[in-house]
Amino acid sequence: MTTPHLQFDPLAEIAEHSAGLARAAAGNLAAPVEHCPGWTVADLVWHVTEVHWFWAAIVAGLLPAPPEDEEGPQRPAAEDLISRFSAGAEHLVRVLAAADPAAACWTWAPTEQNAGFVLRHQVQEAAVHRWDAEHAAGREVALGTAMSADAIDEFLTHSMCTVHDPAEDPRPSLDGALVLSASDAGIDWTITDDSLPGTVTFSTGAAEPGLPRITGTASDLLLWLYGRVQLPVTAGPAGQAAADELLSRFRALSFTD
Repeated sequence: MTTPHLQFDPLAEIAEHSAGLARAAAGNLAAPVEHCPGWTVADLVWHVTEVHWFWAAIVAGLLPAPPEDEEGPQRPAAEDLISRFSAGAEHLVRVLAAADPAAACWTWAPTEQNAGFVLRHQVQEAAVHRWDAEHAAGREVALGTAMSADAIDEFLTHSMCTVHDPAEDPRPSLDGALVLSASDAGIDWTITDDSLPGTVTFSTGAAEPGLPRITGTASDLLLWLYGRVQLPVTAGPAGQAAADELLSRFRALSFTD
């Protein structure tokens, strides 16, 4: 974590955003979810319900491998969907609260096979999907500065092609540097090529002037990384076309599934 001056309670964030998702979904289950093509809000609620069950099972049992799909919950009738979701969210929070963050368990992050990774990642899972539900109801919600800054740091560590987790199919290198600048957190992340072709690394601290830059609040930047909002890229000396091409290569090196 590179944001020690920004403190937040991950368990409280998971609980808050799960409750917010439930409130936003109530009475709006049939609405489409713009950034999850083909999904309704009901599908979104069920997806997060399954996510909560999956990670609670792994952490509660400190499982060395993912549970089998057939072990999971069955989708309830529409009228019971939100209550089932809320119960699952509360169960996940209890499981994570009781877990030792250093306890070994399976995760999809090669370098973070522990319960602490699950706790950290479930913050952004709940927050981004809460945003989806609010957006489907015609509302916008800003995510917290501290949790968003930490989630950006986690995204750049674990949701990009890196030397620790390269893409199975080789991808073009970034071939440059891109800065993400959080105006409210006072943090710049400079993303650059790493030693293995088609992988990136990043650093924090004051970014070099003149590099292509995406600027916004930490919330905006996190939602931009997940493709929920659009933010302009400020071009460097090479011009706007070069900055746009750099941005396209950056997107190709990231994954959000």
